[in-house]
Amino acid sequence: MDKLHNKWVSTAASIWIQCTSGFLYTFSIYSSLLKSSQGYDQSTLDTVSVFKDIGGNFGVLSGLLYSAATANHRCRTGPWVVHLAGAVQCFVGFFLLWASVVGLIPRPSVPAMCLFMLVAAHAATFFNTSNVVTGVRNFSNYSGTIVGIIKGFIGLSGAILVQVYRTIFNNDPTSYLLMLALLPSVNALLFMWFVRIHNTIEGDEKKHLDSFSLIALVIAAYLMLVIILENVITFRLSIRVVTFVLLVLLLVSPFCVAIRAHQRDSNGISHNLFIEGDQPVDDPNQADAEKMHVRQDSAGYRCVPGSTDQEVDGNEERPFPAEENLNLLQAIRTIDFWILFLAMACGMGSGLATVNNISQIGGSLGYTSFETSTLVSLWSIWNFLGRFGAGYVSDYFLHTRGWARPLFMVITLATMSIGHVVIASGFPGALFAGSILVGVCYGSQWSLMPTITSEIFGVVHMGTIFNTITIANPVGSYIFSVRVIGYLYDEESSAEGNTCTGTHCFMLSFIIMASATLLGSLAALGLYFRTKHYYNQVVCRRLLHCFSE
Repeated sequence: MDKLHNKWVSTAASIWIQCTSGFLYTFSIYSSLLKSSQGYDQSTLDTVSVFKDIGGNFGVLSGLLYSAATANHRCRTGPWVVHLAGAVQCFVGFFLLWASVVGLIPRPSVPAMCLFMLVAAHAATFFNTSNVVTGVRNFSNYSGTIVGIIKGFIGLSGAILVQVYRTIFNNDPTSYLLMLALLPSVNALLFMWFVRIHNTIEGDEKKHLDSFSLIALVIAAYLMLVIILENVITFRLSIRVVTFVLLVLLLVSPFCVAIRAHQRDSNGISHNLFIEGDQPVDDPNQADAEKMHVRQDSAGYRCVPGSTDQEVDGNEERPFPAEENLNLLQAIRTIDFWILFLAMACGMGSGLATVNNISQIGGSLGYTSFETSTLVSLWSIWNFLGRFGAGYVSDYFLHTRGWARPLFMVITLATMSIGHVVIASGFPGALFAGSILVGVCYGSQWSLMPTITSEIFGVVHMGTIFNTITIANPVGSYIFSVRVIGYLYDEESSAEGNTCTGTHCFMLSFIIMASATLLGSLAALGLYFRTKHYYNQVVCRRLLHCFSE
């Protein structure tokens, strides 16, 4: 049984939990059912949807619970408490929604339905926080890569759940709603026991993480192929079952990687860390013999070869915020926190506003329903590529070139601004090209922001801090969706009988969002210059010395 408790199995278990945690991205499957069964108009349905966004982005409570559950350094099973809380909320929220739809309980009021949706969506933050923060603690030297993998799979999970819906439930939204109460909850209960914090260095971690990355890319490519084929031809049931079985086999493969990685590490060079201030788990003389001394601090592992002296390369190492292990209240009082919040409000907010209105944009530009549905389906793929790619690429350049990670936030937000301009142009094919740029760059923020948070403020309260910054997502989305896109569309359509056709319907809205995203890029540039010295002095040196012989 001990062979199942290592950081590789923990990662594979987190991936499986993430694969069923993207239920927020499938609201469109059962939204029409909620509308018809409850007698809602579009405005009331949009109100319920708003509570979904609030619940899915307000993860402060999950961060606080994770910090409390893992506060004792000698207790390594804390993350399961967070998963358990998420599983309970997921079941209760979706079960009550299903019971309302089928008439098992009297028709609830609108505030009650909003509460049900809030609880169900809030569960996702508990799954996400536990998996992401545990991954960063287990792979502090490759935090960008592991966050990209974990966040990437939740980006793919929407497409995975759609395949379950179409194959098993034959496009029955009522049964799908019940499935959402059971599948994510049971999945989390089964695998949460394996998600643990392991303070070990096990062989060539980069090589094994690359194997997880390759699997993620293969699954994304497979789902993209299936989505495109489904929009071109009609799958018979037998074909759909075969494609679903192949998907399940691909999803099992992370456990094969985990078993192989642990076996190789057990036969090769694998040792526990000698941690100052905690119970030694290996002989300190052995660590000295390997010219490796690791001191655990709030930022992860600060490594100095063969010595604990503060003098490195002739320069005295000065304390930085990450080494002070900031909690939420301390982080909020820093400029860096609010720079990140502003950048995410501009970047995440405008990206979410784009995907929320992509069908209406396509209609105004003359796209067919087939073309717009394909755009919506492929968004999860672009979202995944951004989440995965930004974490992996930023890790690569941080390790090889010493580039501070906020630089990649600058680049992706500037590219997103270009994507908004492309959509605003209204040229033939502009919506396809622009949605790719915006989708990839939107996904990038979901891996860059948590990783930067862990490096600047430390990992102990990382879950609470990055979930607080995530609140910028619905705040920005509300401003851009309602106050910009909705208002300007109504102004344009009022003279055309409440409908609007042509590039002018959304042109000004996307120019405004392009300007706002450029502002976010400039804010990230300020963060880059503020933290460049920090990355050079602490983060890069920590990575360098952890791998020096």
